[in-house]
Amino acid sequence: MEKIDLNQIRTQITALDEQLLQLLADRRALSIQVVKSKIQDQKPIRDSYRETLLLENLAEKGKKLDLKSEYINRVYRSIIEDSVELQQDFLMQLDNPSLKSAEYKIAYLGSKGSYSHAAVEKYLASVNGGLIDFGCTSFDAIFAAVENKEADLGVLPIENTSSGSINEVYDLLQTTRLKIIDELYIPVKHNLLVSCETDLSEITTIYGHHQPIAQCSDFLNELEDIEVKVMDSTSSALSEVQALKDPKIAVLGSAEAGKHYGLQSIRADVANQKDNQTRFIVVAREAVNVPFACAAKTSLILSVGQRPGALVDALMIFKKHSVNMCKIESRPIKGRPWEEMFYIDVTENLKSEAMQLAIKELKASVSDFSELGCYINRTIFSEEAS
Repeated sequence: MEKIDLNQIRTQITALDEQLLQLLADRRALSIQVVKSKIQDQKPIRDSYRETLLLENLAEKGKKLDLKSEYINRVYRSIIEDSVELQQDFLMQLDNPSLKSAEYKIAYLGSKGSYSHAAVEKYLASVNGGLIDFGCTSFDAIFAAVENKEADLGVLPIENTSSGSINEVYDLLQTTRLKIIDELYIPVKHNLLVSCETDLSEITTIYGHHQPIAQCSDFLNELEDIEVKVMDSTSSALSEVQALKDPKIAVLGSAEAGKHYGLQSIRADVANQKDNQTRFIVVAREAVNVPFACAAKTSLILSVGQRPGALVDALMIFKKHSVNMCKIESRPIKGRPWEEMFYIDVTENLKSEAMQLAIKELKASVSDFSELGCYINRTIFSEEAS
């Protein structure tokens, strides 16, 4: 058998990877030309019919090259999602010039290495902006920093696929005048990190923010004689473990954060759900304008008093005007025992006729009502073709 030169094969693979990167960059450039054409023709960014045809066509062509259709779908869904985000961000910057290529002072929980910092970096990539760091130790400090003009924007986690809604953030939304201007989804992969060589059996104490602790409860419950210490943020927990350099102490955090703090993973993917994501919101003092070509989401807050059937009546208004409600969350109202404030997300542009008719009717039938913001809906990407 002829001897295979591994180094030569790796060189060929590297050359192919570089070609693929250039092709991906070329495709992104064409996506911008596509969105410019759609502006001229007043077409929406999404085209479901073309999506279906594109993926079916690619799957058929892939079969002839011995590529599985599942593989083709997975790869192209990621490429298409990037294309859609690129086009929507282009339109957003066109309609909101203040979002374009600026230096932003962004308030977020913790510091570099936290999941919130990862969300900040993702947001900056969408607006081609730079970061003036503004780490905070609490959610209310983030709101205060933006409200008092110490920061331009705030980034806050609001719900997680495993641990659910983050009530502290919902409670703060009751009283703020800030507007939600964007949402972000960050994949969360919790690892058990340590500062020096050790073994899981030697660990006696685990540090972490209360959200990762809740999201990793199954793993933590399997451990015996472990003390769990709650910290005000993931980054502060990482920093503490780094400083202690104790083989008996570990921390919950991402592998990327571990590298930043010089920590190593001794157990990967310890969250209850393997597909674990956290949704973040971006808040600002002024609302943004979402073009009709973009998929939009609007967040509202209302209370209906204690009249029997009041909530059902309010929700039926959305159905009447064909406004799709994708989330509802209730929280108690301070100073008003047994009354609830309802947070509602709908997949509708605030400026649409249907939304304006629904709002007009809602205001006449509820006791409290306010708009939290209208922003790009980042949750509906599928087999998008562009």
